[in-house]
Amino acid sequence: MNQLLAMRAFRCIVEAKGFSAAAERLDTTHSTISRQLQQLEVELGVQLINRNTRRFSLTSAGEQYYAACVDILDRVDAAAQVVAGEHQRPTGLLRVSVPLVIGTLELGNWLPGFQQRYPDIELELSCSDDLVDLVAERFDLALRITGPLADTTLVARTLVVSDMILVAAHSYVRGRGLPRTAQALDQHRLLAYSSRSGVVSDWQLEAARSSTIKWVPSGKFKADTISGLYAAVLAGVGIAAFTRATVQAAIDSGQLVHILPQYTLGQRHYYALYPHAKHLPAKVRAFVDFMADHYGAR
Repeated sequence: MNQLLAMRAFRCIVEAKGFSAAAERLDTTHSTISRQLQQLEVELGVQLINRNTRRFSLTSAGEQYYAACVDILDRVDAAAQVVAGEHQRPTGLLRVSVPLVIGTLELGNWLPGFQQRYPDIELELSCSDDLVDLVAERFDLALRITGPLADTTLVARTLVVSDMILVAAHSYVRGRGLPRTAQALDQHRLLAYSSRSGVVSDWQLEAARSSTIKWVPSGKFKADTISGLYAAVLAGVGIAAFTRATVQAAIDSGQLVHILPQYTLGQRHYYALYPHAKHLPAKVRAFVDFMADHYGAR
């Protein structure tokens, strides 16, 4: 016996004041309604309705059970409406794991617009370059910046593929000059990104219709976070490589100068990762779509 269906049948009998009227409201038959009531009474071990050929009345147990049914069924229906609303209207807590570069350098470029568009979403960012287990650590999704993604059990949506480019502060260029060729980099301070183990990332300078030039930054400064490297560049310490998505706003505002624009240093993919879900929550879809629009416009 489906107890919820039987409870709905019992409630409808009481409120419709009869079996036939209840059957019509529920779009079923008189015999089905009668059978559901009988099964419910057997399950409970009490008689809920006194019935004869002309009329029926609730027993004392029936009156108490009817009041309980109304309360329970109203709560069930309200819960269903809340869940349905959650999937239709972006709302609630959204936990997102993001790289440090997004959580620090890029945050101001997109957060105000997101909050203005989705005021009912409570956004909680965890900023770390460490890989996280989305399910075990209860994240709704993660953003990642990497090369082409290896096979994953997660859904991976590409937000943007961004060129790596060289930049420097205007103060550095005024003092040291603007390199016009890759070979001129020998005369400049080149700031390096290194892993926590100290391995420095090479620069692979690529230009259209020319061979790739390999360069190893050696400017007496290296950092194991992009935000640290960025702070050094803004301070005029030297030239460093970043994704265009990270530095384009600073270039547009005049804080940074694009160095050797004829070259790129490969590309990085920005991904939104989230577990497979038959019904993707509206808050997750809203965030992913917003970030795709944000990066697509750059």
